[in-house]
Amino acid sequence: MNKVEDHKRENKILLGFLERPALQWMAARLPNWVTPDILTLIGIGASVLIFVSYILTNVNPNYLWLASLGFVLNWFGDSLDGTVARYRKIERPRYGFLIDHWVDALSAVLIFLGLGLSPYVDLVVASLAVISYLLVSIMVYLITYVTGVFTITSAYIGPTEIRLLAIIINIVIFYSGEVTFNLPLASETSLYTLVTGALAVIMFLYFIINTAIQARKLKFLDEKRLEERIANENRNNPAH
Repeated sequence: MNKVEDHKRENKILLGFLERPALQWMAARLPNWVTPDILTLIGIGASVLIFVSYILTNVNPNYLWLASLGFVLNWFGDSLDGTVARYRKIERPRYGFLIDHWVDALSAVLIFLGLGLSPYVDLVVASLAVISYLLVSIMVYLITYVTGVFTITSAYIGPTEIRLLAIIINIVIFYSGEVTFNLPLASETSLYTLVTGALAVIMFLYFIINTAIQARKLKFLDEKRLEERIANENRNNPAH
């Protein structure tokens, strides 16, 4: 198996042409005391801010703006910590891999549960969404382990695009109020619940389909290697 430091990173996202130059520009201008660890803490703190802000929307919808600020700060800390480490050539591949994905999992739980405890998203739907997210995360880590390729995005959609979508929906809900729809299996369902539910379904389907595709590829590769090994053994031991 490949070592963590040898993993190939793939991060093809729709906003990459804007994000990558912006991150490089900021990494070159941050003061030296702003370390990758500090940026990671900013990302965690932003996730807590989002969690608390969504809960506080039960008191006042203005906290949606604070939640949106949390998404911006989360992007800043989570996206920039690795960029700064690579720019300054102070990468810690194994430590960074562990901490980065621990933070991602914790952030996802905080954000989705915060949504579920707000008046805009059903808690069950939010919980299903975070379960789907964690399943996809497990799939990505396992595929990284067996192939050596760490794919950060799916269908050109990554964390940056999801954060932007959340901010846009926050703005829509703030100005339009809680938009609800009457569905056959539910009396009233909010816009945010529908979006969160759709996201949960998409992530779960991606988990099932991509796992099956990757398993088929790996099965083919392993069977091919097995056939080559047997052929080599037969050549080396003609008597058998």
